[in-house]
Amino acid sequence: MDQTHAPSPLAGAVHDLATEVVLALRSGDHLATVCGAAGIDEENRTGIAAVRVIGADLLLPSVLYGRHPHPGDVAVLDRAVREFPPKPDAPAATAWSHWHMISTLQRMAQPPGTTGTTGTYEEPDAAWLEQAPWQSFTHQLSVLAPLAVPAAPSAVQRAAAARAVDLARGFVRAVRRRDWLQAAGAGRWLAAIGGEPATLGLERGLEFVELMGGHDPRVTLHVRAARLMAEARAR
Repeated sequence: MDQTHAPSPLAGAVHDLATEVVLALRSGDHLATVCGAAGIDEENRTGIAAVRVIGADLLLPSVLYGRHPHPGDVAVLDRAVREFPPKPDAPAATAWSHWHMISTLQRMAQPPGTTGTTGTYEEPDAAWLEQAPWQSFTHQLSVLAPLAVPAAPSAVQRAAAARAVDLARGFVRAVRRRDWLQAAGAGRWLAAIGGEPATLGLERGLEFVELMGGHDPRVTLHVRAARLMAEARAR
C-alpha cells in the first residue's frame, strides 16, 4: 500500500480536533470536551501541537454560545500556550494567534482581574495590515480567522472592519482559485464585521465554499462560525 501521501500524525490530530469543534458548534453542547473526544490530553505532545494550530478556536463553541468551556479544554489550551510561545523572529500572524489564545483564556476561563498561568502578553503590532495589498491582506486575515469572533476587539479586527471591501474582493478571488480554506476564513471575517457589498451574496458564497471544501473540517469550522455570527447579527 502506497503511504507516500499518508497524513502526518499532526495533520491527523488537527483534522480530528477541527471535526470535534464543528460537532460542538452544530450541537451547541458546551458540556462535552473537544479534546477528550479527539483523544487529546495535557500529556499528548502531538495533540498539544495540534491545539496550537487550531488556536483559540478550541473554545469557539463556548465563545459563540456564551457558555463556560470544559475545564479539560481550558487546561489543554493553556498547556499549548506555555509549550509553544512564539519565537522572537516569529511571523506576525503567529504572534497574533498566541496573543488571541491568551486573551481568550483570560476572557473565558479566568476570574476578572486575574492572569492565571498564561501570564500577560502585549497586543502585537498590526500597522503592517493597513497598507498590505488586498490579496496579501486577505491571506493574512484568513490565517487569523480565529480572531474573527464577537466581543474580542483587537487591532486586527479594526483593520478588517476598515477594509471590508478588500476582504470581499479577496473572498471572491479565493473562490475562483479554489482556495476553500482562505475563502472560508475571509467569509468568517466578513460575517463578523459586516460591511461587505450587498452584491457579494456572502451566504450563498459560503454555502458553495462548504460544499466544495467541506472535506477539510477547518473549512466547515469557519463556515459554521460565520453562520452563527451572521444569525446573531440579524437578531
